[in-house]
Amino acid sequence: MSNLPYAADAESPLKPAELQVLRTQYEKEGDYVGIQTKFNYAWGLIKSNTRYDQQEGVRLLSEIFRAAPERRRECLYYLALGNFKLGNYGEARRYNDLLLDKEPANMQAASLGQLIDDKVSREGLVGIAIVGGLALAAGVVGGMIFKGAKRR
Repeated sequence: MSNLPYAADAESPLKPAELQVLRTQYEKEGDYVGIQTKFNYAWGLIKSNTRYDQQEGVRLLSEIFRAAPERRRECLYYLALGNFKLGNYGEARRYNDLLLDKEPANMQAASLGQLIDDKVSREGLVGIAIVGGLALAAGVVGGMIFKGAKRR
């Protein structure tokens, strides 16, 4: 994904056994799950390579973000990372920018911001190439139809 050392969380999932430890603790606490346990489990889910896990991690972190204002700062980076991994680049940028507003020298957030910008730029260029290719194809087909109509 990148060679940015501070964004290593974007590339390093937990081992299944490590994630299972977090899941077991989360499930054991049930309806009375503590914020720290919930955060730890969400963190593990965000780091996963499985889309479903990442979605669940973002959902849990969003709950913490809304319910525990004192924990918002620590949720911001992982909400940004989770949304980045899910391809929600606008949301990823929004959370990451909120964190950088609070901590302008946060190298982890700065690295993630670079990853987001690079991905958006690359995907934007791919989108432009696809649109350009479609326009070219439409022009060729249109030209063939126009020539065919002229011959009749």
